[in-house]
Amino acid sequence: MPTSKSRASKTSRRKGPGPSVKDAGLYEALREEGNSKEKSARIANAAANTSRSAVGRKGGASPAYEEWTVADLRDKAKQVGIVGRSRMKKAELIDALREH
Repeated sequence: MPTSKSRASKTSRRKGPGPSVKDAGLYEALREEGNSKEKSARIANAAANTSRSAVGRKGGASPAYEEWTVADLRDKAKQVGIVGRSRMKKAELIDALREH
């Protein structure tokens, strides 16, 4: 029967990221920051596949939701699967999109 000491040492050991993660060092750093396993793996693999300066670079600019029409907000809400969007007012649509 294992002692509590041996059980504790087994659980405190962190397992490696696995063979699918291409940059284990970055993965571990991201995990220590508190990121999820999935997010850390995605970022580490993206960094390994492209130049590091391109990872996390934002795309084109988009106007603030407040500048969108209600019809455009409803279309976006439909794309992301927000339920009840047809009865929502503009402010409610904006809140729902930001929370999603």
